[in-house]
Amino acid sequence: MKPILILDNHFRKRDELFQADTYESLCDLCEVHGGIDAPMPREEIDALLPEAHFYVAAQPHLSAEDVRRAKNLKATIEVSGAFRSGLDYAACFAHGIEVLSCSPGFRNAVAEMALGMMIAGGRGLVAEHEAFRSRTERWLDDRDETDFTLYNQTIGFIGYGEIARETHRLLAPFSPHVMAYDPYVENAGSDVALTELETLVSRCRIIVVAAVPSEDNRGLLNAELIARLQPATLVVVISRAWCVDFPALMSAAEAGLIQVATDVYPDEPLAADHPLRTARNVILSPHRAAAVPGGRQLIGDMILHDVKAILAGSNARQLKRGDQNMVTALVSAQSQMSAMPNT
Repeated sequence: MKPILILDNHFRKRDELFQADTYESLCDLCEVHGGIDAPMPREEIDALLPEAHFYVAAQPHLSAEDVRRAKNLKATIEVSGAFRSGLDYAACFAHGIEVLSCSPGFRNAVAEMALGMMIAGGRGLVAEHEAFRSRTERWLDDRDETDFTLYNQTIGFIGYGEIARETHRLLAPFSPHVMAYDPYVENAGSDVALTELETLVSRCRIIVVAAVPSEDNRGLLNAELIARLQPATLVVVISRAWCVDFPALMSAAEAGLIQVATDVYPDEPLAADHPLRTARNVILSPHRAAAVPGGRQLIGDMILHDVKAILAGSNARQLKRGDQNMVTALVSAQSQMSAMPNT
């Protein structure tokens, strides 16, 4: 008999996560229940749990009693993008159930957006587009005070995880000098200089905020560090606003000291009269770095890979594997962000 996989993917759509052939391969490998682009009835999940080998859900909910009943369960896989409350993680770890996150599956689309923001900010594309509308465009102007090339540029990453690494890979043709601050990374490779945050903010022309929100990094890029940025530094915020002192960052941009490109905000969606909508030196994107057709289908590829690996007894994983300390910190941060108004 095939192993049983529960797929409660709503709010995600099945085709958002899986290419057709990937999903077909998953169905060849497992007896898949769900995948209906609507919430699975809880009674159906409860009936399947005692025999299920995998539980894939946008927001997994299992109590300690559910975990005890799920005697065959090998892994839970969340497909929202973050570890959240609702799953008894301690019970999962105690019973040897792997806890996996799809967050690495966003890396391609988000890295592509980060690169686009760097080019747009460095070459003044948005600013000159708007200048055309007011008939103040600057023909053949180098824009010395703001513009820069990516070639041989010094670029810093705050957080050097999957998204930062993929962004770095995309930057390779530009031969950048890359620095990174990440207290959880001991060796980033010979082409990355791991450094202290104070050094990074003072030396880099572009800074990419790509850290995963945790209890330890709320407001990590704070007002004091923002004040140390080089004139006209471009700050790209591509992970979460949680990691930045957002008012201080926007105040520096409005004062003409730096440039900012951001896909995320402390409050989402922005109010219609929010001052950010008319802020100077800012490129705004409505939290859609991964929102492109096919942009999340790497997640399905990773799910298929890891399900195969688990069934084969291999330790190779492409999804993010959680441990108790990491999950506790990430769930706490997610809970605090969810409690904020309009977040």
